[in-house]
Order: sequence, then C-alpha cells, then structure tokens
Amino acid sequence: MKQISESRVLFLGAGAMSESMIKGLLEARLIPAAQIIVCNRRNTARLQDLQQRYAVQVIQDKRTACREADMIVLAVKPFDVVAALQEIAPYLSAQQLIISVAAGISTAAIEACCAKSIPVIRAMPNTSSSVQASATALCAGRQATAEHLDLAQDLFAAIGISVLVEEEQMNAVTGLSGTGPAYFYYVTEALLAAGQACGLSAETSRVLLVQTLYGAARMLQETGKDPEELRLQVTSPNGTTMAGIAVLDQGDTRLLLKRAVQAATSRALEMGQQIENAFAQLQASGRSRNVIQ
Repeated sequence: MKQISESRVLFLGAGAMSESMIKGLLEARLIPAAQIIVCNRRNTARLQDLQQRYAVQVIQDKRTACREADMIVLAVKPFDVVAALQEIAPYLSAQQLIISVAAGISTAAIEACCAKSIPVIRAMPNTSSSVQASATALCAGRQATAEHLDLAQDLFAAIGISVLVEEEQMNAVTGLSGTGPAYFYYVTEALLAAGQACGLSAETSRVLLVQTLYGAARMLQETGKDPEELRLQVTSPNGTTMAGIAVLDQGDTRLLLKRAVQAATSRALEMGQQIENAFAQLQASGRSRNVIQ
C-alpha cells in the first residue's frame, strides 16, 4: 500500500464531510490536490464548486474514478451505501482501501456489497471536522491490516484526532461523539436563553458562553484532570456554582444525558440493521440503482 502522500484518494459523495476532509488534507499538505478525485451522482454544479475552491479532480465516470484510486472514501448517505457499492464493485481491487464514514454500516456489510476480498476501515467522525476539530473513531474489517489503520489515522489527522476501537463499540461512538456536538449545542442554546433571562444581551451571552466552552475544553485537554475534579475545584461550599449544580442534580441531568447517548446508540444499531436487511433484499432480487450523491 502506498504512503498517504503518494495515494490517489477518491471521494464517493461530494457532501459536507467530503469537503471537510478535502480541506483538511490540503491545509495539512498531506496530499496534493491533483491526487484527490471527487465523484457524485449527477450534481455537476457541486463538483464544479469543489474543483474551483480546491483544484481537485472531478470525474463523473465512476469506472475510471475507481480504477485510478488507491483509497476510496465512501461518503454517501447511510441508506444509499448498498446500491452505491454494488455499482462500483466490478471496478474495485484487493489493492485498494475503502474507508466508510457512513453511520451504522458494518465492515462486514461493506465487504459483502463489494463481493470480493478488499480492506475496509469504518470511521465515525463528527461535524466538527468542518473546522478540523473532529473526534473520529476507527475500526478495521477482516482484510484490513495495521498498515491500513495507520493510513486511515493519517487521513483523519487532517480533520482532528482519531482513536481505534473494536467494531462492536462503533454504535456507542456514534451515540457519544458522533452525535456529541449536537448535545453541546443544545446545552448552549439553553444557557444562552438563561443568560438573556437574567438580563444579559444575546451578543454578550454568546461571547461569554463560547469562550467558556472553549476554556473548559482546553482545561480538560491540557490538564488531563478528571472532569469531576475540575468541577469540584470551582464548586465552593454554599457558593454560586453549588447552587446551580444542585438544580441540575434535582432535574436528574446525568440520567437524561445517559438516556440521550443510549437512544442515539440504539438508533445507530437500528439503522445498520435496516440497511443490511435492504442489502439482503437487493441480493435476492438482483436489483440495484445509482445512488451516489
């Protein structure tokens, strides 16, 4: 397998995740723009936009695009994965690497769709990839080696950090960090409203909250301390922080957050099962359709 700097990377799908990764790869100077190929179903305006912004290669002919690529990033919608893979499977080889960023789709399902031995890496980034600050989890399929995982980690280093997990943990990753940004945005919405209810302007509330979130994240990252320890450091007996935390405890906030992560984890599992069932039906009927977005 080639080093990432020598690889030709094909993005199947031209959505936000593909653009985030392309932007990160180019800003990190990991891959020249000439070695990045983008392909979608029929949205030529979107392809032209990416080409103008990043000088990447755009190809509508999927046969040519697949045959030229060393690494294929599968970035279509989860329910489009099966038919998209069936469409490109005849042009794939065991020397290539598939990296899927589709939520809930197992490596086994992707391998089955390809109908041949091919290395597969499953990834779960999050939307913070658009500012090169994603938390991404990776796991390997049956044919993927440590070398393939190293290449995937190099790729996702361009949009944040990555960790290796077992595949059975990927749905939990989806529920925690994949969905995680939305949890923080939800809490921020509530705190913004609270600040305004207490007399602050919307602008002042936002400036203070964004910096508070940023500072708290840096404290967790740079000190390495447990969040409980950091919380206790600012929670003086009978002080303002204790008064606020007491209200959160009364509302059983910890249990609600636990349930939110569990619900998202369960939904990721359900989606994967639905897609694998759809694949089984397609195999039985021999039907496929063009769904690359």
